[in-house]
Amino acid sequence: GFLPLQGHVVRNWKVRWFVLLQDKLLYYKIEGGKKEPSPKGRILLDGCTITCPCLEYENRPLLIKLKTKTNTDYFLECCSREERDSWALDITGAIHAGHPVQVQELHRMKNSFKLLENISLHNIVERMYDSSTGIKLNRNLDQGNRYKETFTGSALVDWLISNSFAVSRFEAVTLASMLMDENFIRPVGVRSTEATRSSDPSEKFLDDSTALYMFAESSKKNTSSKEEVHFNISELSGTIVKQGFLVKQGHKRKNWKVRKFVLRADPAFLHYYDPTKEDNKPVGGFSLRGCLVSALEDNGVPAGVKGNVQGNLFKIITKNDIHYYIQASSKAERVQWIEAIKPLT
Repeated sequence: GFLPLQGHVVRNWKVRWFVLLQDKLLYYKIEGGKKEPSPKGRILLDGCTITCPCLEYENRPLLIKLKTKTNTDYFLECCSREERDSWALDITGAIHAGHPVQVQELHRMKNSFKLLENISLHNIVERMYDSSTGIKLNRNLDQGNRYKETFTGSALVDWLISNSFAVSRFEAVTLASMLMDENFIRPVGVRSTEATRSSDPSEKFLDDSTALYMFAESSKKNTSSKEEVHFNISELSGTIVKQGFLVKQGHKRKNWKVRKFVLRADPAFLHYYDPTKEDNKPVGGFSLRGCLVSALEDNGVPAGVKGNVQGNLFKIITKNDIHYYIQASSKAERVQWIEAIKPLT
């Protein structure tokens, strides 16, 4: 699949097509909408160590860090926590492929819970407040409102694991729930507040990038007005239905670029982002109301499509008759996107 990778010489980000083998991770360049036949590079997994979650870049919270036995660092970015954890588990399995006991232990740890001995909630909160290594506070959006000095549920889970307060996401969620029960943190916004009413303790705190929390001592709901937001806030306030990397044909130059697509409902919009940029602002998007979406045949190049593309194409026509040509990484992924978009049109 597609993952942004940081360069070694010029520290910029490029999107590459990654293929995981038993002993190496290959990555390919995409030109003209098609994967080049020879890999651009490879990461040898023998003796490699993996860090996930990796919180070295504040603006890129979904990183995986790989350090080879020659001490070369590779940073790979995913588009969602689920995708990141899936990649991390598969890469870890490949690293320890010759050690089945370690692979079994890895799977066991994912679903096990054992509270670390002598753990202090006060110590955790004190570390969370640390200006350099603590939890990063941001302005976050919920139901059309912006909340200052908040963090997402998934960001706190990542932070607890990376700081060795927990060894699995299940354990980190349990710790976060304890912090909330003891009034160290509190939910902010509709989704996280409603979750606290759950009778199941493991569901009171949400390991989710759309659930918001803040320190209980922070000022109460502190929102910025809609006039202060430079983009159309209603477009980006919908529930995220699906997100992932797809290849899109440009409108003017007709070249193909990998973009991170985010599909939202209520209101129904499809936005796309440049994953090589540091900011998290969409570079384009459109309402799905009145749109038509359909798969394109893989034999030959359909009308309107330029370049020797890989296949797995689909087309979205807006109610203003603007045509978007998009390429998925597989037939199955194309079907998934079309099925997700259709009900929102």
